[in-house]
Amino acid sequence: MGRFNYDGSVKVDFDDRVLAHLQVVITQKLRRGEPFPFTWRNDASLGDGRTTVWLHPNASLVYKYHGSRQPALNRAWLEALTHAANSTAGLYIVPEPEGSVAGEVMTG
Repeated sequence: MGRFNYDGSVKVDFDDRVLAHLQVVITQKLRRGEPFPFTWRNDASLGDGRTTVWLHPNASLVYKYHGSRQPALNRAWLEALTHAANSTAGLYIVPEPEGSVAGEVMTG
């Protein structure tokens, strides 16, 4: 499990593979200077609600991965997450598209 830290006060755990996809989408949006909300469901131990943070280019973000290897990225999933991030609802975790093949994606 990796960890997403927002402005030093909000910390949430995600699977390394999910976190890697989120990092790519968030980075792309912020490089373009596009602020947006990011919402996720809280763990049941926290009341099973949801949390939303406002991501902006000046926010302090830290992505801490449990594993040392870069997870394979799925282009279709990146596109689905980007579509969500560009919506009025903002970024939220959508399921990985079925039948899509994971493969390394260049992001730079």
